[in-house]
Amino acid sequence: MMHFYCSRCEKDYPIEGLDYQCECGGLFQLYKEEDEKITATVSLGEVKTPIIKRILQGREIYLKLDYMQPTGSFKDRGAFAVINKLKELGINEIVEDSSGNAGAAFAGYCAAAGIKCNIYLPESTSPGKIKQINAYKANVVKVPGTRDDTAKAILKAAKTTYYASHVYNPLFFEGTKSLAFEIYEQIGIPDYIVVPAGNGTMLLGIYKGFKEMGRLPRIIVVQSRNCAPVFSKFKNQSVGEMKPTAAEGIAIQEPKRIDEMIEAVTDSKGDIIVVDDVEVIKAQEMLGEMGIYIEVTSGAAVAGMLQYFKDGYDNKLNIVVPLTGMGLKK
Repeated sequence: MMHFYCSRCEKDYPIEGLDYQCECGGLFQLYKEEDEKITATVSLGEVKTPIIKRILQGREIYLKLDYMQPTGSFKDRGAFAVINKLKELGINEIVEDSSGNAGAAFAGYCAAAGIKCNIYLPESTSPGKIKQINAYKANVVKVPGTRDDTAKAILKAAKTTYYASHVYNPLFFEGTKSLAFEIYEQIGIPDYIVVPAGNGTMLLGIYKGFKEMGRLPRIIVVQSRNCAPVFSKFKNQSVGEMKPTAAEGIAIQEPKRIDEMIEAVTDSKGDIIVVDDVEVIKAQEMLGEMGIYIEVTSGAAVAGMLQYFKDGYDNKLNIVVPLTGMGLKK
C-alpha cells in the first residue's frame, strides 16, 4: 500500500498524516506497489506538451514547451499527483510555500478539487504570480525576506494543517517524472537534458522517470551565479552570500534535497553550471524573437545550454531543454 518512508531510518509514515519529514530529520520517499497508481479524479485539462526543434547559435535543440500546462508551468505535473491523492484520502485543507509557480499550481488544483488552499509567498514574488493565485481564491500569506524565510515561516502552520510541500512531499516527484516519460514518447532517450534547479523538483522528477525506464540522459543542471548552493557543493566550493537574481524561481539558498540532487547528476554523468543574470535575460529575449515567450527562470536553462555546448560537442547530439514557465507569469 502506498505510503511514505524515511530515507534515513526507513520508518513508515501514512501519506495523510501531518508529518512532512521523519522525527529523525530524514526526508520522505514514496513506497508503492509496482501496479499501484494515483486515482485521477481532479483535472484541469493536462496535456502532453509539445516538443519542437529550433536552431540556437547554430545548434539544433529540442525545446519542451512545458509552460503549456493549465496554470502555466511544469509544476502542474506535481500538483496534479499530490492533490489527486489528497482528494482520495479526504484531505480538505492544505498549506504550501512557493516562489510563485508551485503556489499557482496548487491553488488551481485545490480550486478544482474543492480543497481549501493557503499559499505562503515571499513579499518579492512577481505580481503576476500573486494575481494568478488570488484568482483561484487561495489564501495568500506574504512573508518578508527571502524564499528560504518563507519556507521557515510555513512550518508553524504545518503543525496543524496538511503541508502539501513540493519539496518535502515525494508525491510531487511522482508527478514531475511524467516529463521524462513524455520526452521518451516524443523523441526517445535524449543524450542530454538541461534543467534549471532551485529545489530540484524537475531534476528529481526526470531522474526518477528516466531511471525507471532503465537509461539516463546526461543531466546538466543550471543555477544562477547569484544563488548556487548545489553548484558549490558539487564543485566542493564554499557557498557565497546569496544575492538577488532575476531567476526568482531557482533562488533557493538551502535546498532540502541537495544531496539527492547531486546524486542524480552524478549518476547521470552530468554536470552543474552557473549563469549570470545578463545571460539569462538574453536567452529569454532570444526565444521571444522566435515566438516563444518564457519567464526569466526558464531562460536560465537556455542560457546554460548555450554556455555548456558552446564548442567541442558533437552537433548530432540530441539535447532537450524543458521550458518551465510562461512569460506572462511576470
